[in-house]
Amino acid sequence: MQATGDPNAVFPSSQINTAILLATLPNLSTPHFLAPVIASATTSTRKRLIIVLFSRHFNVHYPRKFKKTQITLTFPENQALSHTKSWDAVQRILTFTYVQATKIAHEMNKVLMDIDVLVTGLNEDLNEHLGTGVDICFRVSGDAIAVPLPESITSLRQSYLPPGDRDPESKFMTAPGTPSPSESPLPSVYPVSVLGGTFDHLHAGHKILLSMAAYITSRKLIVGITDDVLLKNKSNQHVLENLSLRTERVRNFLTLIKPEIHPDIVPIRDIYGPTAWDPDIQALVVSKETLSGAEAIAKYREEHNLPALQTFLIDVISSTASSLDHEDAEWLKKHKLSSTYIRQWIVDHNKEEEEEAEEENLTS
Repeated sequence: MQATGDPNAVFPSSQINTAILLATLPNLSTPHFLAPVIASATTSTRKRLIIVLFSRHFNVHYPRKFKKTQITLTFPENQALSHTKSWDAVQRILTFTYVQATKIAHEMNKVLMDIDVLVTGLNEDLNEHLGTGVDICFRVSGDAIAVPLPESITSLRQSYLPPGDRDPESKFMTAPGTPSPSESPLPSVYPVSVLGGTFDHLHAGHKILLSMAAYITSRKLIVGITDDVLLKNKSNQHVLENLSLRTERVRNFLTLIKPEIHPDIVPIRDIYGPTAWDPDIQALVVSKETLSGAEAIAKYREEHNLPALQTFLIDVISSTASSLDHEDAEWLKKHKLSSTYIRQWIVDHNKEEEEEAEEENLTS
């Protein structure tokens, strides 16, 4: 397929099963200007959309081969922000991006559409195979991405989409997006972090949780996945994914967004998992719904003389309210990006297909 810069070139959406969208963030404020771009790309794509967000603030610090008394950072590395200090800003960006895409997919009855959001610095290379199997690359008009792109992406047909208003202050209350580079009491990243969940039908809520945990982790991310035996009372249990499939999907996602860390995925049958015995864990990532579990873990580790964990909270509604307009916030509260909603949709969708098949048999 030949690449083209013509934004008006016709490319039927019926032919776009998988697409990639590339965009540069000028800062870490909520990217309202990307809303129409994300909506257009999601509308045109049938099965999978990969969104890559570039920012100099996501730049990485590269390890030096030899130890030095004084390590001098390069200019690109100096532009990087502490991952723990930019926690809230990045969570807002991920939530906003996932909500824009997921909302459109749900409205078009593409509930099982696979949406992945990657954040990457301007001093790191994209996976050379990221564009493999992709049908089209969506770009933002006027966005000259300041990094070399792999051939698997440059060889794709390029479609440029017009952005929205780049001055969100006129329409939205935007929280400060770029933390100051002042000293923080927390390290930028932690060697070993942990989180847990069911991760059934891996959706945007799960991906925000996993992405933020990976964002503050440098070596190993432990993911506890609820064992099948504890999920017998879940609604529509017959369409719930088994442990093996849930594990595979989590591993594949983590490999996509941050291949340099080791994903240690283990089944769990209680709220503690590896936190009950592993002294090597430093950080715990939880959602607002599982915050009580974090308190129980903290008490248990204190009673058993294990090091305390630094807790990081994911709250895709209240902590990100300033990044969503009223309509988006109401949609998010209603659907909650939940596995329960997806399982019910699958059941209803299957029932509709069965009824349509029966009607066709009666009329044929």
